[in-house]
Amino acid sequence: MPLLEKLFRLREHGTTARTEVAAGATTYLTMAYIVFVVPATLSAAGLDKPALIAATCLVTAFSTALMGFGANVPVAVAPGLGLTAFFSYTLVLTNGVLWPVALGIGFWAGVLFLFLSLIGAREKLVAAIPPVIVAAIPVGIGAFLLLIGLRNMGLVVASPATLVALGKFTPPVVISVAGLFGTLALHIRRVPGAILLGIVGTTLAAAAAGLVAPPAAVFSSSVSLAPVAFRLDVLGALRWSLVGPIFALFYVSLFDSLGTLVACAGAAGLGQPDGKIRGLNRMLNLDAVAAIASSLLGTSPSTAYIESATGIAAGGRTGLTAVVTALLFVGSLAVIPLISVVPAYATAPALVLVGLLMVGEIRRLDFDKFEEFVPALLTVFLMPFSFSIATGLACGLLAWGGLRVLLGRPRDISPVLGIILVLSLVSLLL
Repeated sequence: MPLLEKLFRLREHGTTARTEVAAGATTYLTMAYIVFVVPATLSAAGLDKPALIAATCLVTAFSTALMGFGANVPVAVAPGLGLTAFFSYTLVLTNGVLWPVALGIGFWAGVLFLFLSLIGAREKLVAAIPPVIVAAIPVGIGAFLLLIGLRNMGLVVASPATLVALGKFTPPVVISVAGLFGTLALHIRRVPGAILLGIVGTTLAAAAAGLVAPPAAVFSSSVSLAPVAFRLDVLGALRWSLVGPIFALFYVSLFDSLGTLVACAGAAGLGQPDGKIRGLNRMLNLDAVAAIASSLLGTSPSTAYIESATGIAAGGRTGLTAVVTALLFVGSLAVIPLISVVPAYATAPALVLVGLLMVGEIRRLDFDKFEEFVPALLTVFLMPFSFSIATGLACGLLAWGGLRVLLGRPRDISPVLGIILVLSLVSLLL
């Protein structure tokens, strides 16, 4: 097809339209679980669930198509699970931030991401953060997701005596635990779409037990974003007490996107002899635009998804793969009533599995130097224990900087990092 060749340069990348379509479908099946998990998590903060399902589908479709057409890479972009959990459980439910203000926080984090990218300051910020803290961020977010997933399953409950305790094995808990192990088994066997199959299987089991009411309809008669779209409070998010959350969302988005894009783009053959990734700056800029669009449409900030690697493994090499994935997410809008009946305990195993996979990155931490792994572990543990990604990140950074001062090595702290440490301290004190 001449048009596809012109848009995506298929021959130049050694691929065909058929291969790209198959790769796009593979990516979709691998990450379609977000259509269930993201709305379920955000609805806990009081947002309208059917509108969230529509917003998640549209944001993912727009962001992924933007990456496909704008950067010609086979990378899917969607609301990040860690950022979604931070939005609902930390900002809204724990800190009492109104959800429109929380959307505003996500908006400003995206604007900051894009602004610093355009003026060339992003690289300096990346270089300023200690590598051990960078490595600890995904581990801490994984632990955070793991705790939330176990809580949503009902397996972990609050306890006035011991803070947390094992929950009672009620029918929903038993079904959720069975769903978790079924999903784990599918993942270990490398079954495509394991998480999606786990959610569907758990929901069907709950329905068979009479715990889930049948949907009023299977197909959508209409789609409305009105309850969530353009409801963000941009001015309300501009408060000193919210500087910490804005920077936390910014840093998590930056490093999450950077790591995923480098890994996926490298696998797609975009690596250069000098080790750099061709077109990486454009990809990051588009990712920042997607994050802004997410807040406008009523979801948590978007980020590149590592599940894109499955489409790349299936032969995806160009943006056509991403465009196919985007179109399939648009198709998900047709079954919003069916998605709406999925209970939180059916999506919770997905959070647990994703959390476990992220915690596995702990192997990258350097445990040979005490002054390195102590700040890293504080970052990791304080994210779930404080129920805040921002708090864990701020404490880890301050611990790293404080130890350098006490060890007589203040010169290890660059001017840029010094500013970040001051802002981190202010965010904790306010």
